[in-house]
Amino acid sequence: MSVRVLLLNAPFLDRYSKSSRSPAVTKSATVYYPLWLSYAAGVLDKRGYELKIIDAPAKCYKKQQTLDMIKEYNPGLIVIDTSTGSIVNDLSFTKKIKEMMPDVKTCLVGTHVSATVSEILPKHKDFVDFIARHEYDYTIPELVDAIEDKMDISDVLGISYTERGELKDNPDRPYIENMDELPFASAVYKKYLDYKDYFYAHVSYPTVSIFSSRGCPSRCIYCMYSQVMFGKAYRKRSAKNLYDEIVYITKNFPDVKEILIDDDNFSVDQKSVQEFCKLMIENHINLKWVCECRVNLTYDTMVLMRKAGCRLIVTGYESGSQKILDNMHKGITLEQSKRFNDAARRARIRVHGCFMVGNPGETRETMMETLNFAKSLTMDTVQFFPLMVYPGTEAYDWAKEKGYIKAKSYRDWLQKDGEHNCVLETEKLSAQDLVDFCSYARKQFYLRPKYVFMKAGQCLTSKDDLVRTVKAFGKFWKYLFVPTKKPAKA
Repeated sequence: MSVRVLLLNAPFLDRYSKSSRSPAVTKSATVYYPLWLSYAAGVLDKRGYELKIIDAPAKCYKKQQTLDMIKEYNPGLIVIDTSTGSIVNDLSFTKKIKEMMPDVKTCLVGTHVSATVSEILPKHKDFVDFIARHEYDYTIPELVDAIEDKMDISDVLGISYTERGELKDNPDRPYIENMDELPFASAVYKKYLDYKDYFYAHVSYPTVSIFSSRGCPSRCIYCMYSQVMFGKAYRKRSAKNLYDEIVYITKNFPDVKEILIDDDNFSVDQKSVQEFCKLMIENHINLKWVCECRVNLTYDTMVLMRKAGCRLIVTGYESGSQKILDNMHKGITLEQSKRFNDAARRARIRVHGCFMVGNPGETRETMMETLNFAKSLTMDTVQFFPLMVYPGTEAYDWAKEKGYIKAKSYRDWLQKDGEHNCVLETEKLSAQDLVDFCSYARKQFYLRPKYVFMKAGQCLTSKDDLVRTVKAFGKFWKYLFVPTKKPAKA
């Protein structure tokens, strides 16, 4: 009998989004698909392995309930996703699994353990058998083969384990070059998940989330995807392959309102984006979609995207200070951001803008520059967050070297309710300063009469806008109406 594989998002906090770039329970009630577990599941499924996915936070499963489900399924290998804020819980739950099923093999995956192998192993060798580092789609099937004695464990690229108490790091697995060979994530959702468990505040519900590329040529110091998980080499799916998945979704998820193309670099190859859009237009695919793009996206490409169904673009403006942008190695200018925003408005595509504070050189003055810059742009929605520093990133190394990380445990990356907690404190700005500014900035942006009237108009003319706004506002309102004050000058 072949080894059954369980891919597990372990129980932690209800609606905790582990696959987010910054894992947390979000203020807007967003719940991410377990993307990386799903892509790995797709490879396993394609090769005929028996598998199951349990996404406990999305289903709000409790620990004992999840343990009972695991015992009933009786897997031979459990692949457990991790994140920085949840790692203490992830390890604790892995230990409970091992106590219940001593013979089961456990393998941790995800950004956090990829960056902290020597912290996890061999300290927790009694209940953690393996860590599959970085991109693990093909690592897991080979690990199953090794467990079944079809290949030697030392030949499985990309894994770490202990042998007679000694840490063993097998060579890294090369990153996948042909992205078209990966199965559709949406096919995994259909077979193993319930797509109605997942919600993104900026996307019409219900939605399906997919990726069009991996790897990033940019040098942003804070991004754990490019620095820890997928590397710097940009690898994209072909326009035809991406189009084919959209067609699959239209046929298999007839009530899905929008698709989220959730990778940061959808528009790196704008020629490919245009080819994809032409396929959508020529074949009369009417499903709307949302994507993420850098501010170098051209107006001509936006016009095609709009015709092909793109409703909204998520982009990282990050700061209103050119100095701070340069310090974080963002590789963009404020003038580019302004041109991008103007082009999106002319192309009639909405924009969700992302901003962060706390990067090297940040002051109260540069934070106010960011808020004023945000208010000068035309955006549908916006987010302001303190810089979240995660192991394996240049930002984490910078903060640690400077003594700026004010945390006693990885638990401190989250508040008790699972929302983000700022652990960064510089000479000029305390963690509370950064948090208070983000609260102030959100209120200043969203409670402007100009914005309120715009959003009211959208809700009155579009049922989808009304549903999306009400669902997100149902949780978000309390953050807008708490007392805030303008940050003091230095």
